[in-house]
Amino acid sequence: MIANKNFFFNKKILIYGLGKSGRATINFLKNKKNSIYVFDDDLTLKKDFKKKSLKFNEILKNKFDHIIISPGIDIKKCKLKQFLKVNQKEIITDLDIFYFFYRNKSITITGTNGKSTTAKILYQVFKDQNKDVRLTGNIGKPILSEKNIKKNTLFVIEASSYQLEYSKYFKTTHGVILNITPDHLDRHGTLRKYIDAKFKLIKNQNYGTYSFLNYDDKNIKKKIKSIKSKSQIVKIQTKSLKDLSLLDNLKNDYFKSDGNLENLLIVFEIIKKLKLKKINFFKTLNKFKGLKYRQQIIYDDNKVKIINDSKSTSFASSESVLKNLENIYWIVGGIPKKNDQFLLKKKYYKNFRTYVFGSNIKVFKKKFNDKFIIKSSPNLRKLLDILVFDIKKDLSKKKVIFFSPAAASFDQFQNFEKRGEYFNKLIKTKFDGKFKLY
Repeated sequence: MIANKNFFFNKKILIYGLGKSGRATINFLKNKKNSIYVFDDDLTLKKDFKKKSLKFNEILKNKFDHIIISPGIDIKKCKLKQFLKVNQKEIITDLDIFYFFYRNKSITITGTNGKSTTAKILYQVFKDQNKDVRLTGNIGKPILSEKNIKKNTLFVIEASSYQLEYSKYFKTTHGVILNITPDHLDRHGTLRKYIDAKFKLIKNQNYGTYSFLNYDDKNIKKKIKSIKSKSQIVKIQTKSLKDLSLLDNLKNDYFKSDGNLENLLIVFEIIKKLKLKKINFFKTLNKFKGLKYRQQIIYDDNKVKIINDSKSTSFASSESVLKNLENIYWIVGGIPKKNDQFLLKKKYYKNFRTYVFGSNIKVFKKKFNDKFIIKSSPNLRKLLDILVFDIKKDLSKKKVIFFSPAAASFDQFQNFEKRGEYFNKLIKTKFDGKFKLY
C-alpha cells in the first residue's frame, strides 16, 4: 500500500490501551475529523476519556476502520481477544501512523539486549553534531508526541518485538537488529515467532534502504538465509571488534563488556553510512555514561565498583559483564524468563560469586544446576548484608557488586526502574553516605 495521509482522515478508530502511546495517538488523530473511541482493560485509565470510552458490549456491536493497539497488550489474552481475532486486518500501531504522515530518515533499532543504550548512543552522536534528531519509541517517548518535525529531522526509534508484531505498514530507512536470544516467549509462543517479529523490521523495508545485522549472532545469521529483503543488508562481524584499530580512541570503561562493544561496532557502521565525523564520534563515546539501570556504574572507589543493571531480564544480558570483569559479586533474582538458559562457559565461573534473592530461589538453583556455590535470601536487603559481609573478608583486591537480576521484576517490583531505584537506596545505606550517582 502506498502511504497516504487520507488513510487516517474521517475514519472510525478504536484506540486500545491508554498508556503513553495510546494517549499520544489520541492527541495526534483527534484533529483529523476522525471518530475516536477508546478502551482499556484497566477501568481506572478510562476515567479521562468518558465521552470517547466504549463498554465491552458496545465495542462488539461496532465496526472500526482502524484498531490502534498499544504494544503492552497481548491480543491472545486481553479482554477483547475474540473481537481482535475477527478484526485482525484492522489492527495497527502508532508506528504505522507515523509512517503514513512522515517521510523522514529513521534508524530503527531492535534486538533482545542493548536496544535502549544503542539508541541513546546514536541519538547523542547526532545531537553532538548539531543534527535535528529525535529519540522515540519503546525507549519512553511515544513517536506521535513529537512536534515541529521538519524535512531534515532524523528519528532514532527503539522498537520492541511487540510493536513490530502488530505493525503492518511501518518502514524504516535504516533497520538494525543487534542480537536475538530467547525472550518474551510467554507472549510470542516460540522462538521462531519471536525472531519473525524482529525480522519484520527488515522484510518491510524498501529499495534504497539499509539493514545492519549482527552476523555473529547465530539466530540472526540463520534467519538471514531465509528472508527476502529489498534493503541493502550490512552483515557485521561483531566478534572481531576487539581487534579493530577504531578502539584505540575509546577510553570509556562503560564499553568494556562484550555486549556494549558489539553494539558499538554496529553504531560505527551506521555513522560510516551516514558520513559523520569520526573525531566527534569518539568525543561522544568517551563522555557517555549510559542509561539508568542499564549496566550503570553507580559507585566506584579503590575498593569496590557497583553496577546497577536492573534492566537485565535474561541471562544473556548479564553474561557479557561476567565474562569481562573479575571479582564479581553477582546479584540475581525475580521471575525467570520462559526457556531462558544460563550458557556461560565454565572457564568464566572463576570471575564471580552468585547471590539469589526473591521467591524463585529454587528455580534459579535448578537453572544453574549446581555449577557454582550460591548464597540466597528471599529479602534483597538481607542478601546485600550477606554479600557485604563476604566482601569485607578480603579487601586486598577491588570487588565488583553487579546487580543484574536476569529476570522480570514483577514478583516484588512494579517494573525494572522501581527495582533499580530500590537497589540504589539500599546501597546508600551500606556505604555511609559516600555513594554517588554518575
